[in-house]
Amino acid sequence: MTNENAPHAPRVGARANYLNASYGVRSWLLTSDHKRIAVMYLIGVTVFFAIGGLAAALIRLELLTPAGDVFQAETYNKIFTTHGIMMVFFFMIPGIPAVLGNFLVPLMIGAKDLAFPRINLLSWYLYIIGGLTALWAVVHGGLDTGWTFYTPYSTVYSNGWVVVTAVGIFIAGFSSILTGLNFLVTIHTMRAPGMHWTRMPLFCWGMYAASIIQILGTPVVAITILLVGAERLFHLGIFDPAQGGDPVLFQHLFWFYSHPAVYIMILPAMAVISELVTAFSRKPIFGYKFIAGSSIAIAVLSFLVWGHHMFVSGQSVYAGLVFSVLSFLVAIPSAIKVFNWTATLYKGSVSYQTPLLYALGFIGLFTFGGLTGLFLACLGLDIHVHDTYFIVAHFHYIMVGGTIMAYLGGLHYWWPKISGKMYPEYWSRVSAWVIFIGFNLTFFPQFIVGYLGMPRRYHAYPEEFQVLNVMSTAGASILGIGYLIPLVYFIWSMRYGQDAADNPWGATGLEWETPSPPPTENFPETPVVTGIAYDYLTGKEEAAVG
Repeated sequence: MTNENAPHAPRVGARANYLNASYGVRSWLLTSDHKRIAVMYLIGVTVFFAIGGLAAALIRLELLTPAGDVFQAETYNKIFTTHGIMMVFFFMIPGIPAVLGNFLVPLMIGAKDLAFPRINLLSWYLYIIGGLTALWAVVHGGLDTGWTFYTPYSTVYSNGWVVVTAVGIFIAGFSSILTGLNFLVTIHTMRAPGMHWTRMPLFCWGMYAASIIQILGTPVVAITILLVGAERLFHLGIFDPAQGGDPVLFQHLFWFYSHPAVYIMILPAMAVISELVTAFSRKPIFGYKFIAGSSIAIAVLSFLVWGHHMFVSGQSVYAGLVFSVLSFLVAIPSAIKVFNWTATLYKGSVSYQTPLLYALGFIGLFTFGGLTGLFLACLGLDIHVHDTYFIVAHFHYIMVGGTIMAYLGGLHYWWPKISGKMYPEYWSRVSAWVIFIGFNLTFFPQFIVGYLGMPRRYHAYPEEFQVLNVMSTAGASILGIGYLIPLVYFIWSMRYGQDAADNPWGATGLEWETPSPPPTENFPETPVVTGIAYDYLTGKEEAAVG
């Protein structure tokens, strides 16, 4: 008998790396290697993204015609709830931290693994268990509360699987907490000699800031969801006004986490963009300390703006005024990043490789989405567009135009390091353009139709809105094709792709000093950092790709 967990000799001519160090399903499911765990997360988030994307396709299919003639209203409610839950809780929140963060943080700081490797594996299992639990609820009838679980509908009136879904999200919340804890401890205690805080890659700063939010914010939403389940099961009356409860209290608790959760999604995305912009402009990042500081500022300020989701909930005008001012304030650190990225690109030796195309797409779409967020911070305008498709468009410009563009940009940038293979550059550029065009055609019309007054979450609408909805559905079809193209060529590259050089982009950073793909232990000996981050002025880098 052979032990499938035992190390196997790599094939002749192949270097030993984390992918071929051992074989068999058990060697993956019981691994404590942060790189393998990252790959397992990559598979998991891709599956949940596909499920959420399928639900989105059904939403756009229904909205192709104004009559609501494809699904019943209740079924439509379940579809958009499935879309929201899968995308928010099981793709966008864990996406960049769990995949790119897990793979890169130890490599970037010169460590052999995360501080708690077994807890890292536990976090993956919690994520999968939580996701499968929520998926069980979807398969067995779903729920129709929307991803926000607003009370008292979710606690009293809904006929869906509220408690089961709540349990799934509750379990996944612990995965998020453990991941954030692991990153914080790793970054604090395991940086290579010479890697001072001011020499640390900005990707690690973004992960550090997001981890603060994960640890401080996730317990709040976990307890809130737990209270929803408890009230539904035991009729406690916490949020039910019929029993003296307060449904607005739920909104305060939910948004106290869920607005910072936006920054759990976007801060790692911003960190990816910082890496891409400096690498493909061949210049040191402009204003390193300001970009790093703005990440921490966003993490802190994100806990002070939840009330802008509740301008029409009955809170006082004075509270609305305070939250409005704070919402404008949190835009300043984001603007600092955009200005500094632009300054980095200015007069740089810019190479328009695929990762930079995604980064430029991010900058444009995130800026547009952020500016429309300032509209929503205005009390008078928000009252007009609240719960319309203007909100849907704004949110998706930040989350899809921002987070997913950065996620794909990061995957293309670090794919040679993750897989040891290069993807076809032509098709990757095509996919970037198809996604950018499809995204704008999908969501820009929603700004217009929302401003004109079309409410979200309705399966039927007046006929005068059909042209804009047809445009949006057509764009969604293009966007879906754009997302399929990278899936195909990434899988293709694993078998047929050209072997990647250790540093195909001529980039700086410790992760590019390891082989592609890296060995299990990352570094044969602990590296020593002697220079500044992003030192592209010494002329030592040799780009393998023109």
